[in-house]
Amino acid sequence: MKEIVLQNKKNGMAVLLVTVVLYLLAVAGCVGGGMLLPGAFGVVLLVVSILWLSLGWIPLLGLKVLRPQEALVLTLFGKYIGTLKSEGFYFVNPFCSSVNPAAKTKLSQSGDVDGGSAKNSVIFNTAAVSATGAELANRKISLKIMTLNNSRQKINDCLGNPVEIGIAVMWRVVDTAKAVFCVDNFKEYLSLQCDSALRNIVRIYPYDIAPGVDTTGDGVADEGSLRGSSEIVAARIRDEIQQKVAEAGLEIIEARITYLAYAPEIAAVMLQRQQASAIIDARKMIVDGAVGMVEMALERLGENQVVELDEERKAAMVSNLLVVLCGNHDTQPIVNSGSLY
Repeated sequence: MKEIVLQNKKNGMAVLLVTVVLYLLAVAGCVGGGMLLPGAFGVVLLVVSILWLSLGWIPLLGLKVLRPQEALVLTLFGKYIGTLKSEGFYFVNPFCSSVNPAAKTKLSQSGDVDGGSAKNSVIFNTAAVSATGAELANRKISLKIMTLNNSRQKINDCLGNPVEIGIAVMWRVVDTAKAVFCVDNFKEYLSLQCDSALRNIVRIYPYDIAPGVDTTGDGVADEGSLRGSSEIVAARIRDEIQQKVAEAGLEIIEARITYLAYAPEIAAVMLQRQQASAIIDARKMIVDGAVGMVEMALERLGENQVVELDEERKAAMVSNLLVVLCGNHDTQPIVNSGSLY
């Protein structure tokens, strides 16, 4: 399906004025033909005026108003004839009908949020549209950039840990013909493809850096993770969605991770694991620093010949210094007034 952009002249105002004038003339013709003009001419004038008053509203069906960044897909007796994309007041064939299968579909996104009352990712508005203007507005296709914020998903990462993740996708319609005729409902299609792409990419990465994990597919372990490589993960999600929705005439501009956390059932355990890892790293740093300080103290004492220490006294001094430097609490000094021997 190839999009056909119509370059119709914006003569809607002229048609509207002519139709109104003809209605006024028809009213005058009814009065004149029935009362003021006797004979055949009056009868003909009366019949023509009545016919126009009965059928003159048909040209009004061809009046279309488009605002900036809006499009209208037109069909004539089931055949696609083109798309209006430029803003203005148009007159088209009155028997043309506009098509938008996603007109009543509401997504959790900008410009489509139902007053904040929407709780699901896709909500159908079943309210009947009675006014012609409101119905036409629903059939218009927005060409603006919109943000889809689907509900959070619980997905297992590559290590099998359940994580909750949410994304925001910026998208827009670039081919109205594909969006309307190649898929049943392009908004639903986009929402489902976002969920599918998110699941496919997240299961490749661990939540945090893990040894021996290949996230790029080159057979070499790397340090990719959902938490540390969010930009790369978002770019892969965007490319995955774009491949799926290109046939629907949609363009994915950007994808961003908006929420990332362990699932509640393992969040407490993973927090303890992170705390234990942090404590071990801190202890290792403290011990490394303490050993360096002890070595420096022994070297300085030996260089300055402050005191001569044998191996036993050195061992005792090293033990005391390590206790002082590595302890969690302040030490209480003990003064030795005697001798070690």
